[in-house]
Amino acid sequence: MAFECQDSVEVSLVKNSIDSGEEQIGLGEFSSNSYNRNSIDAKYQLEIEINREGGVVCLSKNSIEEQAGLSQFSLCADYGTLIHDSGKSQSETEIEIRKPSPSNPKVYDISGNYRRLITDLPSVLISEILNCLDPKELGVVSCVSTVLNRLVAEHSVWKDFYFERWGVPVVLGFSDEKSWRDLFVEREFRSKTFRGRYSIDVLYGHTEAVRAVFLLASAKLIFTSGYDSIVRMWDMEEGMSIACSRPLGCTIRAVVADKKLLLAGGSDGFIHCWRAVEGLSCLFDLVASQNPSTEFRIWEHEGPVTCLSLDVKRIYSGSWDMTVRIWDRSSFKVVKVLRHTDWVWSLVPRDTTVASTSGSDVYIWDSDNGTLLTIISNAHVGNTYALARSHTGKFLFTGGEDGAIHMFEVMSDCMEANILEVSTWIPHSGPVHSLAFEFPWLVSASADGKISLIDVRKLLQTCRPSLGKNVSKVRPMEHNSVEAPQRMLHGFGCNLFSVDIGADRIVCGGEEGVVRIWNFSQALEAEQRARALRGIRLENRMRRRKLQTELTSKGSRTDQCSVAAKKKNPINGDRNGVWHNKRGMSGRMKA
Repeated sequence: MAFECQDSVEVSLVKNSIDSGEEQIGLGEFSSNSYNRNSIDAKYQLEIEINREGGVVCLSKNSIEEQAGLSQFSLCADYGTLIHDSGKSQSETEIEIRKPSPSNPKVYDISGNYRRLITDLPSVLISEILNCLDPKELGVVSCVSTVLNRLVAEHSVWKDFYFERWGVPVVLGFSDEKSWRDLFVEREFRSKTFRGRYSIDVLYGHTEAVRAVFLLASAKLIFTSGYDSIVRMWDMEEGMSIACSRPLGCTIRAVVADKKLLLAGGSDGFIHCWRAVEGLSCLFDLVASQNPSTEFRIWEHEGPVTCLSLDVKRIYSGSWDMTVRIWDRSSFKVVKVLRHTDWVWSLVPRDTTVASTSGSDVYIWDSDNGTLLTIISNAHVGNTYALARSHTGKFLFTGGEDGAIHMFEVMSDCMEANILEVSTWIPHSGPVHSLAFEFPWLVSASADGKISLIDVRKLLQTCRPSLGKNVSKVRPMEHNSVEAPQRMLHGFGCNLFSVDIGADRIVCGGEEGVVRIWNFSQALEAEQRARALRGIRLENRMRRRKLQTELTSKGSRTDQCSVAAKKKNPINGDRNGVWHNKRGMSGRMKA
């Protein structure tokens, strides 16, 4: 891997005698070639090279003494050995760190140069080097030595990676004792479960079509509603109905919640609100008589409310009155009105922007001042019904009446936003009514009764500028060559209206009036067992190879002893020959 910038530094990483263990430590994919990569606004150029012929990691420098604070180095300066062969047998070869000491201040390589440790660099420079690597590269570096493993594990870059993909960790699986690297690796592992087997739970309770579903993974709750005007709350783990509200008087087309507030948008133009009750395990009291302190309505829209969203400070609502209204969460007053030219079907806020769909167009607004940043005109043939965004808002997904799904990259600044179309899929034969995204899976529900799962991981690459946040960008590849993995879940009637994803589950509701939950937790357990078995097999294989090496060495010594014993002793050989000759002469005399 190489990072090109103003100045130039070269780091060469060389591997020796790892044998089959390279698969275990993650170095099998490297060859003697260098891996180059560009980094935006970085100060230095770094090159890490794996060479199977040697056994050292070297650091050289080229005219950056003043910028990097490395005045002790020069073009003909000393070098320090970073990694060397421990001298053990081939199956036990280790990569170790050799540090200069008073007794051995300089460690020389084969060519006679001596080298310094990369850990001797200033901590700021080491941090910049690690900032330029993506998660996979950091994992490889951490396998080189215990010192680098510790440096990588303690680096703050893992927190940035986690927040970019999934945001603040939910209660599920979160522990203060775990490092951010452990949390990232665990969450990345869990994301693979949607490729495995699943079980289906069917929840009965609604008497008419289900128009809205919402999965609150942090509280293990599911909220649903629809044409029967009743909001129902379900236990995510058990699939049991916990509570249901009284009839709200009209169709409920949107439901959204967090741990403090539950909202339901009605076709009469109101937003029905429930505040969380302290000490209540299910958070919201839906069955109690209407209490103004915990249950109330807010009115502003002049048409049916079709979409809702929440963040820490605001409430966002879209309606067929062709507006998106931004509410202050503490006072429940409208602070901004974003006007469109057609019915608003969907919206998703992220950070300081909010994206919305109106007719066939997609709008991106600045939610602080209400200005329009950009418009994607005619994103679909017909209406654009569904919208989803990545956690940082950099990637935008749309689903429309034509059955297509588009992926866009949003490159925005303070004044405007530029849009780049990344990819298009057409997995459905009917309109796409709903989209949900949890990295790396995009889930869609369509009128054809099918659910598609699209893994967008192969479309993205991660780069870390030296001055900025962790940024995922589109890979530079041909549009036609991109084929994202797809999985279809089908056979459940027609007209699926709403879908959500989280906590190893996919929840969907439709015209049948039932709620289905695809539970992939069994795939997670099976994958964990398979991983444990692979580890045991690898350990046994290494143990057998070690034993075989020891037996081979002992066998060679035994063979040498046997050969030495079989060689004739010159003195004894002559004596035996004389004895046999005497016996032969005696026999002939008797005859």
